[in-house]
Amino acid sequence: MKHAPLYEALVKHTQNTKWSFHVPGHKNGLIFEKTANPFFQPVLPFDTTELRGLDDLHHPDGAILEAQQLLSSFYGVKKSYFLVGGSTSGNLAMILASFTQDDVVLVQRNCHKSVLNGLELAGVKPVFLSPEMDEEGGFTLGVHTHTIRKAIENFPQFKGIILTNPTYYGMQQDIIEIADVIHANGGIVLVDEAHGAHFGLKEMPESAIHRGADIVVQSAHKTLPALTMGAYLHVNSDRIEEYRLSQALQMVQSSSPSYLIMASLDLSRLYLESLSEKDINEIIQQTEEFRSFIDSLQHLHIVKTPVGYVLDPLKVTIQPDKDISGFVLQRMFEEEGLYTELADDRNVLFILPLGRINQLTELKEVFHKVSRKLSSFTNKEETIIPASQFPKISTLELSYIDMKKLSVKQALIEDAEGSIAAEGVIPYPPGIPLIAKGEKITSESIRLYLFLKEKGARFQGINEHKKMHVFDIE
Repeated sequence: MKHAPLYEALVKHTQNTKWSFHVPGHKNGLIFEKTANPFFQPVLPFDTTELRGLDDLHHPDGAILEAQQLLSSFYGVKKSYFLVGGSTSGNLAMILASFTQDDVVLVQRNCHKSVLNGLELAGVKPVFLSPEMDEEGGFTLGVHTHTIRKAIENFPQFKGIILTNPTYYGMQQDIIEIADVIHANGGIVLVDEAHGAHFGLKEMPESAIHRGADIVVQSAHKTLPALTMGAYLHVNSDRIEEYRLSQALQMVQSSSPSYLIMASLDLSRLYLESLSEKDINEIIQQTEEFRSFIDSLQHLHIVKTPVGYVLDPLKVTIQPDKDISGFVLQRMFEEEGLYTELADDRNVLFILPLGRINQLTELKEVFHKVSRKLSSFTNKEETIIPASQFPKISTLELSYIDMKKLSVKQALIEDAEGSIAAEGVIPYPPGIPLIAKGEKITSESIRLYLFLKEKGARFQGINEHKKMHVFDIE
């Protein structure tokens, strides 16, 4: 019988407990700000700690162990772990467990900032690989195998590769050939699959964990009904030392993990298991109908999937045919109460639910209304085919060890050409650094920052006065 052992253990605990003389301080919800009580009270009894019968995430031997075993069985992998720090904690842990100081690691350049933070914590020597570009969408894709082979020629001492697959726009490349090349040369394959927790379901893309990856990290909270910060880490290889991974997870995750988050991870796996073939077919049909509806509208169209990639059905990227940015289009939707995942200078990204879309009639009316508003804008000129601002293969100007020895100063980004960034400049979302810590700042990266800022992008790592941190090496 399908069940959720951790969730069930929490239910049993709440039914049996009478007094709380342990942390957390809200005492099963008895002590709480009264004005917020109606919203929080239903779940506060589940916000508990490592009590008898509730197990311990960092040394599981009961309900959490069983829940993680059910998770690995469902995904068909060697071992799975709950993460309460999002894919960020998973990315940090898999890097720390897989590499040691001064190891050379190949890294897909359009990676999340957490990957770069993991590289710095591990003290490795990253070799960045520039991705392909999508002509219509103007966004980055995956890394071509030719680039990887060339990097291996240049850095034969490499220890592994870190890929981001699928992209934030739902474009997935098949990594089998890449994995074969890496493994043949003695390396390991780590994949940030944050947006692919639903992969492997019928009619969905296949997870990288079954296409050659040794470790995969998935943000369950992105597409499954899990609480924010809930994620999974899957291992399907003997190349990973389990002890080192377990130790790394303990270092980067809280010693007081949220039972609410863990229970939602347990229930998300149960939700996936409970989806029938009929349910999945209806979800797929719904996504197809949604796409057809958008393409039927004036002034809006869906970005096509590039050749060689598989599209996540839950991702819909739309563009206007008018001379406005994706940021402006996103605000038009927000004015109608519709909030999307992200926008860039061209596109707006929608993440569809792994279930029914509610209030579909009202939703369609919002799209009609936005479509009518777009009529008043001027037509878009011919799209310029983008080019990557990154070299095909590159390294940092300074090692992470050398960075720690240097002082830091502030500089206007317009005046920072030739300086070395002491902090990443990151459009967020999606969190892919435009300028990474330790990279030389180029005129192209400055131009792109100013362009995106003018269009309406939000940035981390740079203040309202356009000042950023650079290393003082004069």
